[in-house]
Amino acid sequence: MTFSLPRRLAAEFTGTAFLVVAVVGSGIMAARLSAGNVSLCLLENTLATGAALVALILAFGPVSGAHFNPAVTLSSGLSGETSWLEAVPYIFAQTLGGLTGVIVTHAMFSLPLIQTSQHRRSGPAQFLSECIATFGLLAVIQSCARWRPEAVAYAVGTYVTGAYWFTASTAFANPALTIARSLSNSFAGIWPADVLPFVAAQLLGTLAAAVFFRWLVRAQKQRAAETGRGGGWNEAGEIEPS
Repeated sequence: MTFSLPRRLAAEFTGTAFLVVAVVGSGIMAARLSAGNVSLCLLENTLATGAALVALILAFGPVSGAHFNPAVTLSSGLSGETSWLEAVPYIFAQTLGGLTGVIVTHAMFSLPLIQTSQHRRSGPAQFLSECIATFGLLAVIQSCARWRPEAVAYAVGTYVTGAYWFTASTAFANPALTIARSLSNSFAGIWPADVLPFVAAQLLGTLAAAVFFRWLVRAQKQRAAETGRGGGWNEAGEIEPS
């Protein structure tokens, strides 16, 4: 079933808003309950985010593809899976959804609706971490979408859960989420001046993943053609039955 563009945009808006609510809201709740234990706070924030992301992808994936992330939409546009006429409004809906999500979260916790984050996240290590986190996220999405589509939600949720801990930046890997978190002076926040370097790193990771995956699929298609095994690959990079 194909949904109209307005319905897909509504799904992207709502899904991104709920993702921001999960990230920022669980960060606020964790900070209040963890009595200053930063490690425990991060663990609680991580588990809530990963679990919510799986549920949101399962809920909205059939409608819009559950991008919830301009980097994912950009990657889809570069691969030809999403037209640029649809990618641009997707990114707008995601960004607006993220901003709405942070305002709603502050309202739920009786905080000022718009804040300026004081949480500094700067330096080369943070930049590299965002490149790696975004590259890995897109590699997981693209691989699973082609070869294990039924596992996408669980793969993405568990990857994000892990990346919170194996990257120095706690794996934002999402420009819309990054912008929204700059408006929250909470555990999950980011100082506004650090947003641009984070987004630049995420876009660099996106482009690197697009180039790598295009090469990977082309190499596999060529090998299948040379060996004559199976049914080969179609133009979308999917395995055809023999």
